[in-house]
Amino acid sequence: MSNRWLIGLVFLIASCQIEVELPLAEIKGEIPVIEGIWTDNPILNEVKVTLAKNFLDQDSYTVIKNARVFIRVKGTDTIIPFNYFESTQSYRPLDTDIVAKVGESYELLVEWKKIIFYGEGLMLEPPTLDSLTYQYEEKRPFREEGYYIKAYGKIPFKEDNYYRIQVIENDTLKNEPEDYFLFDDTFGFTFFENGLELGYAFEPDDRVRLILYRMNKAPYNYLNQLLGLLFSDGGLFSPPPQNPDTNLKVVSGESSVLGYFLVSPILTELVIIKEE
Repeated sequence: MSNRWLIGLVFLIASCQIEVELPLAEIKGEIPVIEGIWTDNPILNEVKVTLAKNFLDQDSYTVIKNARVFIRVKGTDTIIPFNYFESTQSYRPLDTDIVAKVGESYELLVEWKKIIFYGEGLMLEPPTLDSLTYQYEEKRPFREEGYYIKAYGKIPFKEDNYYRIQVIENDTLKNEPEDYFLFDDTFGFTFFENGLELGYAFEPDDRVRLILYRMNKAPYNYLNQLLGLLFSDGGLFSPPPQNPDTNLKVVSGESSVLGYFLVSPILTELVIIKEE
């Protein structure tokens, strides 16, 4: 008798399960997504302009190729024009000798379909990136065997401490969600001075380049929110997806805009793994 009650209870619980579909906002019209990077390294300077897609849309993104893009040194008449390059599907400056300078503020302006989008950022002083070291480690639980790299540096600033690290392995940028190294001064910087481990296992002859950004708070918040969105599994306890807060705005015309404008000094360091 008790077994029949148990089976009945299981079927009752199963019958009460309801699939819930949360309504997501649909994109109305064409909304540009602008990703602008302006640094003291001409190789990294570019502006990407695409159209936003709905969250569950599987179609490839649409690149906007006919925008007018330029950067202006704030408070001056200095204009830095950009042209579209099909090879990178992005806009790049015509004069690569002009780069960001510490202490100057820069304005990004993108004109498309008679609408002007605007963002600005301050070029901050770079921290210190002293060296990269590596050491071979045996395989352990949740950790592959291989060579692990540590980055050593110093960050002496009392404010505007927002950083990102990118890792390039053998000319390939690590760009998965777990590859976003973002950190601020919440817990101090002792971990950086004592050696920040990158968390990857490398092999002999690997060429590893580290890129360190120091950014303003607004683009840092955008990337942090984007990272949270990328790691969301869409489960019951995950927050509903929403667009990261942009530091761009519309100054002429009617439209919405997504994306960010990042102004940052760049520090790079290269290490080639040699077998011990």
